[in-house]
Amino acid sequence: FTGLACMTVMFITTFLMTLVAIFVWQKSVLIAVVFLLFFWVIEGVYLSAAFIKVPQGGWVPLVLSFIFMIVMYVWHYGTRRKYSYDLHNKVSLKWLLGLGPSLAIVRVPGIGLIYTELATGIPAIFSHFVTNLPAFHKVLVFVCVKSVPVPYVSPKERFLIGRVCPRPYRMYRCIVRYGYKDIQRDDGDFENHLIQSIAEFIQMEALQPQFSSSEASSSLDGRMAVISSRNYDYASSLVVSEHEDIGVDMSVPSSRSATLQSLQSVYDDETPQVRRRRVRFQLPENTGMDPDVREELLDLIQAKEAGVAYIMGHSYVKARKSSSFLKKLVIDIGYSFLRKNCRGPAVALNIPHISLIEVGMIYYV
Repeated sequence: FTGLACMTVMFITTFLMTLVAIFVWQKSVLIAVVFLLFFWVIEGVYLSAAFIKVPQGGWVPLVLSFIFMIVMYVWHYGTRRKYSYDLHNKVSLKWLLGLGPSLAIVRVPGIGLIYTELATGIPAIFSHFVTNLPAFHKVLVFVCVKSVPVPYVSPKERFLIGRVCPRPYRMYRCIVRYGYKDIQRDDGDFENHLIQSIAEFIQMEALQPQFSSSEASSSLDGRMAVISSRNYDYASSLVVSEHEDIGVDMSVPSSRSATLQSLQSVYDDETPQVRRRRVRFQLPENTGMDPDVREELLDLIQAKEAGVAYIMGHSYVKARKSSSFLKKLVIDIGYSFLRKNCRGPAVALNIPHISLIEVGMIYYV
């Protein structure tokens, strides 16, 4: 099988080299044809020898490779159809702006990190969530994890921060970029880096008019900025202090009930390996800070102290009733089987189980 694959690649490469010689190098067609025939005769001998071995047992790797190709195609097809559904069923920004800063629901203390594959727009799981539950977090961050076609992304340039709605809504977007050689380690600092990046974006937005001039515009979503402390002359917006996270720190004000705090304590006792340092943020004594910026930063700090919740969509992909039999076979059986037996996104992204909220939703593709 290895020889068959190798010789097939060489056979095709020779043909492509002939085209390059004619159209790129501007060589004579006669010379290119002679080149093609000469090497095709040699490669054809080796290729025919590889084909002779197929009836003698070489068909086994061919069948296995065909099965693996079908599996990869089913996974790719289902994933693309799911992404296309998200893309065409985004929540209208005009509808969201019409709800007002409170979103017509109760805004509870805390930060809600909504994971989505969309780099722009509001995913359908958000409207599905607010339709069925009458409350949402005071600060909302739409997090999108993307792999970019570079080997490594510097940690200082990993976060792209932007707004989704005007300032009173307290809704942001964060695109986390990883290179194809980067390893996503669970170092426990993702939340802290995210809060610091949002705080720096808020202050940068106040100092650079090109970000705040169109705050009320419907095109606000999509204006992103790379947050890197080395790009700005001012110091960080927040004062950071650390202490060991041992048990429940009752000296820290929190909106969590005693029941939730006791559950957190039990979880930390049962999983001591995930116990990390607690990072607290405070506003510096800066009387020259804009009042609106200071108020927004204070809301961000209070939301962080109240707790962070990770919200993900638990999707069930099904074919429409009007779909063909082959599509129903691929989506309802093949793709569903693969999704049930693959690693979940919460595990892949190292999301703590105690803070995870999954929103069930059916995708009819």
